Amino acid sequence: MVQELHRHDFFYLLALKKGSGHHDIDFVPYAIADYSVFFIRPGQVHALVLKSDSMGYLINFSSDFYNLQDKVAKQLLGKASSTNHYQLDAEENLKFTSLLDYIYREHATKKPNYETVILANMSILFVELIRQNTSDASGNNNLYAQERLEKFLELLETHIFTHKQVSQYAKLLNISTYQLNAITKTMLGKTSSALINEQIVLEAKRCLLATTNQVNQTAYLLGYEDVSYFIRFFKKHTGFTPEAFRHNFS
Repeated sequence: MVQELHRHDFFYLLALKKGSGHHDIDFVPYAIADYSVFFIRPGQVHALVLKSDSMGYLINFSSDFYNLQDKVAKQLLGKASSTNHYQLDAEENLKFTSLLDYIYREHATKKPNYETVILANMSILFVELIRQNTSDASGNNNLYAQERLEKFLELLETHIFTHKQVSQYAKLLNISTYQLNAITKTMLGKTSSALINEQIVLEAKRCLLATTNQVNQTAYLLGYEDVSYFIRFFKKHTGFTPEAFRHNFS
């Protein structure tokens, strides 16, 4: 399976019992191995080379299918999909693939209330993925700070086209700019403005490499009426003009 760089408007979960190849997600390269799990959010870009002897499961689903009106469901999906790559061990993979096999059989047979069964098992899948991160994370992290950070990163993905100031995100989070900066510095070692700039550059790269948009169209999409300013901003953060970036990396 060879997929050139592209983007989806749905969630994409690839879980491999056996696998080799490589997978680039938002320009970050990952080696594919046995028991690899990849989780991609709508809007992210990826390129995949999967060798022919690979085996596993692929689930694509929309936000509408997995009920995001349910607060707990939304939190589970948000936390699980915030990590693009998980590497399971044999025991964890056995538990994970048994859930996936159950989902596959429910979808194939379509017995009464099969969607309810699928959704319940998907929630368990997400809990299992979240546990992978929790087991590696320090227990001393401030829960409030972690929740605010996760919400900030979520807002960045959905509001970056219109919101580029720290104060705008602080207002959406109902905290001060000082608090937001303190959270991002403590949790990630970066200022809030640096994270905003990283998100702008990432979205620009997505547009340049995964679409045929012209540079001026990309600038306007990202909320820049002054195209020359956008070009200078992009070059400052990448070392390339948008055209040179597209030429060198496409």
